[in-house]
Amino acid sequence: MSQTTNPQTDVPKYMQKQGNGLGESWAAYRTKIKSGDMGSMPAVIGLVVLVALFSFLKPVFFTPLNFANFFTQAAVVVILAMGLIFVLLLGEIDLSAGVTSGVAGSLLAVSMAKWGYPWPVAIAVAMIAGIVIGLCIGLLVAKVGIPSFVVTLALFLAFQGLILIIIGEGGNVRVTDSVILAIENSNLPIWLGWVFYAIVVIGYFLFAFTGRARRLARGFAATSLSMIIIKTAITAVIGFAAVWALSLERSTNPDLNPLSGVPIIVPIVALLTLIFGFVLDRTRFGRHVYAVGGNVEAARRAGISVSQIRIAVFTICSGTAAFAGIVFASRAASVDPNAGKFIVLNAIAAAVIGGTSLFGGRGRIHDALIGGAVVAVIDNGMGLLGYSAGVKLMITGAVLMLAAGADALSRKRSSGVMR
Repeated sequence: MSQTTNPQTDVPKYMQKQGNGLGESWAAYRTKIKSGDMGSMPAVIGLVVLVALFSFLKPVFFTPLNFANFFTQAAVVVILAMGLIFVLLLGEIDLSAGVTSGVAGSLLAVSMAKWGYPWPVAIAVAMIAGIVIGLCIGLLVAKVGIPSFVVTLALFLAFQGLILIIIGEGGNVRVTDSVILAIENSNLPIWLGWVFYAIVVIGYFLFAFTGRARRLARGFAATSLSMIIIKTAITAVIGFAAVWALSLERSTNPDLNPLSGVPIIVPIVALLTLIFGFVLDRTRFGRHVYAVGGNVEAARRAGISVSQIRIAVFTICSGTAAFAGIVFASRAASVDPNAGKFIVLNAIAAAVIGGTSLFGGRGRIHDALIGGAVVAVIDNGMGLLGYSAGVKLMITGAVLMLAAGADALSRKRSSGVMR
């Protein structure tokens, strides 16, 4: 909780040390690494190694069909991790996010199957429930003063019972609405997938370029144009390879059941990444979140309403969890009493593995994408190799322990207390 902040922007210094030239940007990045802030680099390296290893051990791992399944498999964890990052940036925790997604998914399914609501109303019911839950958690933590661990642990237990009450005696509620099912089970037309690719690449460049121009206009250091072009080129190459692979026919019987195109969930996750990234990187609220996570007392003295920030981040987290519950219901085509019971652990692991600090003040939204990919690759790859669920959980836990240990050591190093 000792992250230094810049009084001009309330943004941690590690997010500001950017050179105006390519050489300066590279020097600033090396300085950041040497100070102990490795960001997402270990997760990216680990992801590359895991993909190469599983592709070698099980060639089917990198086939178009499994590649597409990877996106749908990782989506729920990634979305939930995005919401949790807001809470983790304050050094708080939300153990109830998983079962909150289960409550929302249950309300969605029951609203359509038993109450006869159309899908827009059912989605609204689920989302409102998540937002109300987050608001209550935030008030209990910020106003009453109960530690977030205690509040969310209590709700983790209570909401398991609430899910049982919502679902009823049947124990399982099916989801049959075609619109809801399409979220995780349908694909974009091939041409639309390429349009989506072009929008992402062009949008990424414009977003970075305008951000650079804004910082320079205010007299701040900014990422060099050369670095922006290099990052855009890397994004373009990776995106092209992904869309090309997803555009291939991946059905075992294409005549009866053709299957190709970018899964619909991919642009949904991309949109969430854009929105949340903008909120954290380009808004006053985002700067205040980093400031509170870096140093609560300094943020309070600077006039930031710490209690309002806490309420807001828990509301965002639970609202995002509700959306994750809708996506989960789409993938499973049903909701059962165990909905969301265990997924929160994978989501926290994804955020931390991706580079978000458990101590607050450090993390980016894309950490959820990278960390979620690592968790999904481990689960998918070891499943293809025939390992049991117990072994997969042990490996994921070990990776989380390594990530948390690296985070703790990096903070000691950056604070100068490393011996």
